[in-house]
Amino acid sequence: MNFTKSIAAIALTSLLFVSCKKNTVETTSTTTASTETTVPKVKKEIATANLQTASFKVEGMSCAIGCAKTIQEDLTGLEGVQKATVDFDTKLATVTFDKTIQTPEKLTKVVEAAADGKTYTVSNMKS
Repeated sequence: MNFTKSIAAIALTSLLFVSCKKNTVETTSTTTASTETTVPKVKKEIATANLQTASFKVEGMSCAIGCAKTIQEDLTGLEGVQKATVDFDTKLATVTFDKTIQTPEKLTKVVEAAADGKTYTVSNMKS
């Protein structure tokens, strides 16, 4: 009887040890992944002489959080973009960027490629 209890205790301990180790690894990888997404990118300083602002209409947005915010984050993440804002209510995007790195045409391509590539269209580009 003691032999059976000892085997059961060893089996239970081994099972707990293995399952805890697996959860720890999963938690660590999840924590690592979420930490990577929250680390802000350091942007290069843009010379005032190279700054250009473009404003344009974005058609096809259906919500402020899913559409406008996503487009704004896509634009803000581009190299050479100092600031981007997308107003859902007016359907107006305004982007301040380094004209030696970005062009209004590149900004248009990024917006129109967002989502499935068929949802958003850019019009009335003013730079």
